[in-house]
Amino acid sequence: MTDKVLTGKTAFVSGSGQNIGRAIALRLAELGCTVVVNGSSNAEACEETAARIRATGAEALVAMGDMARPEDVARITAAALDRFGAIDILVNNAARRPHKPFLEMTEEDWHGVVDVALTGAYRTARAFLPGMVDRKWGRIINFAGMKAMRGYFEGAPISAAKHGVWGLTKALSTEFAPHGITANVISPGQIRDETATADDPKRTATIPAGFMGRPDDIASVAAFLATPEARFVTGQMIAVNGGEQT
Repeated sequence: MTDKVLTGKTAFVSGSGQNIGRAIALRLAELGCTVVVNGSSNAEACEETAARIRATGAEALVAMGDMARPEDVARITAAALDRFGAIDILVNNAARRPHKPFLEMTEEDWHGVVDVALTGAYRTARAFLPGMVDRKWGRIINFAGMKAMRGYFEGAPISAAKHGVWGLTKALSTEFAPHGITANVISPGQIRDETATADDPKRTATIPAGFMGRPDDIASVAAFLATPEARFVTGQMIAVNGGEQT
């Protein structure tokens, strides 16, 4: 991939204080992209991500807030637009994955998941798509998940939200393709935490590749989807899972 191919572009990456979100933010920065870093609570982690982005020579803005809260999303997106004018690359990575039997769930449990993963993606797309349309260029990268697409055991709102994200992504891909905008979903498999020093043997047993993925494996795919080279890839779900079947 061409060095600094994203120079002049600005990305918003939700949930980018650690793990997959951080890896994506750093990879985009390495390609020359300005990055808006977001997290819901751990400001220190987000500031660390921003510092590492700046170390690459790219610009970074930290915009803290909960993607489940409409007032937070409005504030975050307004701050990003006020600072940079438009967002060219939207990465909706923020998610919650609580486990609870379906019959024990409350309304709050349900909305706590759906409002982050699905409604949050809707709100950010609504905020940033006008600028993409004006510029005739844009990238939307959403997230599903292998277990969510199979049917998450004791995680009904996770599966419902991620299937909804997949539907939203397909709809956006068809409506905005004429404007030079792509929309795709990445569905990660078993990815180990960025702080882990070794794979979990119990988990690798089900992976044909024989090893767990790392956040950088997801970041590489996200980076490709964000570049001009991916202009003909839209409306797709790309599984990054070492060969496990969904």
